[in-house]
Amino acid sequence: MPRLLFEKKGNAVWISHLDLMRMFQRAFNRAGLRLTHTQGFNPRPSVSIALPLSVGIESSCELLDFQLEGDAVPNEEILARLNAALVEGVKVLAVYDDGLKIKNLAYLDCTLSLEYDRGVPQGAMEAIRELFSREELLVSKKSKNGVTEQNIIPMIRSFEIAQKDTNTLFIKARVCCQNPSLNPMQLCSAIEEMLPDFSPDFAKFSRNEIYDFQEQIFR
Repeated sequence: MPRLLFEKKGNAVWISHLDLMRMFQRAFNRAGLRLTHTQGFNPRPSVSIALPLSVGIESSCELLDFQLEGDAVPNEEILARLNAALVEGVKVLAVYDDGLKIKNLAYLDCTLSLEYDRGVPQGAMEAIRELFSREELLVSKKSKNGVTEQNIIPMIRSFEIAQKDTNTLFIKARVCCQNPSLNPMQLCSAIEEMLPDFSPDFAKFSRNEIYDFQEQIFR
């Protein structure tokens, strides 16, 4: 099945996962690229996006699998026609065949910018670094079965923090993204729960790259 790599940035970060799926379906239609449909009583267009992205998070490494009807269309042409039909902030970066199996997707790199209106509090960087160096860090997580506590430390592959400027701390982390998965927003939630004095006034999140179990770039 063909696959495309796309980015979601700017105001497009506020598009929900379901709306993003619908937007791509309409974009394929406007581009004159007819999608195949699933079989059964409720046929659906053959598009699927790996690792649904939370609202408010930007990304440079989203994957979408699709299947077209009729004669084959060159990948370069699919890319050009889709980009002409997509909204601002969503851009196809590559189209290719024979993508890796999604089950082998294991890690992602994420960045967090923690912004403080009155400047970074004294001791914040050191306290946050110590927080994520613990052996156990329980964070509340909402699920269909209610609120549970989850130890997020085993899901953090690497963690770095630095002060970007007088008002901003910058976190770079590599985390598990499947079985189990860690939403980058949980890193900020941990700070808010455990270190309320160092809770940021605003936080910005982004996905930067994805990897397989051997930590090779996943495509």
